Amino acid sequence: MTEAASRPSDNRSLRLERLRQLQRVPVLIVGGGINGISTFRELALQGIPVVMIEKGDWCQGASGALSRMIHGGLRYLETGEFGLVRESVEERDRLLKNAPHYVAPLRTTVPLDSWGGGIINAGKRFFRLSETPSRRGALLVKTGLSLYDAYTRRYGSMPKHQLYNQQQTRQRWPELADWVRCSATYYDAQIAAPERLGYELIEDSERANADALAINYMQLEESDGERLTLRDSLSGETFSLQPHVVVNASGAWIDQLNATLASGDRTLIGGTKGSHLIVRCPELLQALNGDMIYFENAEGRVCIMFPWYGNVLIGSTDIRVDDPETVVCEADEKQYILDSLRFVFPRISVKDENVLYTFCGVRPLPASEAAISGRISRNHSLVIIAPDARRDFTTLCLVGGKWTTFRKFGEQAADKVLNLLGERRKVSTGDLPIGGGHNYPSEQRKASWQKQLSQQYQLSPARVSRLVSRYGTRAQQMMKFIIQAPDHSLHHQPDWTQRELIWLMRHEQVCLPDDLVIRRTPLAMSGLLTRPLLEEIVDIMAVESGWSATEKQQQLTQTLHRLAHQHGLASLLSATPDRKPTHVNPAPPAD
Repeated sequence: MTEAASRPSDNRSLRLERLRQLQRVPVLIVGGGINGISTFRELALQGIPVVMIEKGDWCQGASGALSRMIHGGLRYLETGEFGLVRESVEERDRLLKNAPHYVAPLRTTVPLDSWGGGIINAGKRFFRLSETPSRRGALLVKTGLSLYDAYTRRYGSMPKHQLYNQQQTRQRWPELADWVRCSATYYDAQIAAPERLGYELIEDSERANADALAINYMQLEESDGERLTLRDSLSGETFSLQPHVVVNASGAWIDQLNATLASGDRTLIGGTKGSHLIVRCPELLQALNGDMIYFENAEGRVCIMFPWYGNVLIGSTDIRVDDPETVVCEADEKQYILDSLRFVFPRISVKDENVLYTFCGVRPLPASEAAISGRISRNHSLVIIAPDARRDFTTLCLVGGKWTTFRKFGEQAADKVLNLLGERRKVSTGDLPIGGGHNYPSEQRKASWQKQLSQQYQLSPARVSRLVSRYGTRAQQMMKFIIQAPDHSLHHQPDWTQRELIWLMRHEQVCLPDDLVIRRTPLAMSGLLTRPLLEEIVDIMAVESGWSATEKQQQLTQTLHRLAHQHGLASLLSATPDRKPTHVNPAPPAD
């Protein structure tokens, strides 16, 4: 095997070797979704030797299946969760400042069918006298938005909401359904790359604390009450670890993991499945006019749609599920979402063949007897399970939570752990930039900064602009690597190059093709992934990872089937394979 081929496995090998040498650890976090990652970051920055494991890839579950919104939760005002909305708005505005490379304002419009409707039913829902969804009028929405504005003025600088009459609404959104009588517009935020932000939080943490260790594709297999057995999902190797505190951040799998840990038999999670579609429809994209449309469908359930990488993201469903392991977007869910779209844009035809990609995840909501899934609180809580006769370690369970509030939830969880360890907080993350958000230039300085990078690295302005949009200020590390040797555009996607992908493989714990095309890049979700492109990427990974021809074919076949089953990309299976092997230029060692 060549030096280049062995290098990625060496990177993982170093992590596994560190794990072999560990006998005791103060904290083991199980679950590499955004809340587990946030807790890892908080503890690592306090100097705690913390280990985090994830049975799949980082943000592979619900944390990679969000609606791509960073929002305050306008509808939670109706259920009286004012504290959650206030906290969400504060954390949204922090992310706008701390992660400007991925989080940006999102103008949001609510189409309405009346000025005064829904007030009585809203009162009933507020006082828990009814759980039946119903449509909301402009006055009711304005009341919520006024409170939303008050929170925004306190924590940030988003523009105030506005109401538009029927004529004004028609002028801006002529394709809206005839039932729309008026509309309200306000601002929230969207996140372009949630999985990448999750990884950057891990990288920041490990850089700040050499004793912090995060390993993906590592599963907690069993517990004897004192020591835990971990298994490498890729090689099958087992490891033994004795923790003082176990943080159960496994989301929808919390109850299953607690059973493995013998941490009581209390049911903590009552998850619901949320499915989304990415559709290619230029007419719909134009009709949105750059906004997110936040609307109630015919049954009163809230749905969303907004521009996404030149396509449109639409969602979502809210279905109770018992087994989080097997969830996919089913045909009836796809039809439900498309029907909801037609309810608000009836003259725009979006068919099954326009659906480029589907994704879904299980929201780790607290166990609830609520008859309507939408009535279950989206707030987060911590459950401590003390040691007992069966178990020497304390278990801290992270229940619920929204993507937007991950930092606050992780902070609260870390403070509980620090208390259990007898330690004190040293660092606050409230104003700490994340990953490529470090030293990110203002809009006024961005053009001159990118011009400087173009001259410094002798890369075209368009190439620099693409890299900065994908990685923020971390793009500079990649540019240094790219110029060390000749680079080549991908044959089937010229906006990407071999050395860009190689850098991601070497530096971002990429183990499988899925990691690269779904979570480190937007190639699959943006509708750019084709069978020839996937084959080309697998060729590059095969050279970097030292796969044999048989292993390469197995990786390709398994990836194709996962993409078809989990994301509706069955067309990749039926496509004619590109039989020509891609020539990959071996890359020199990274900096």
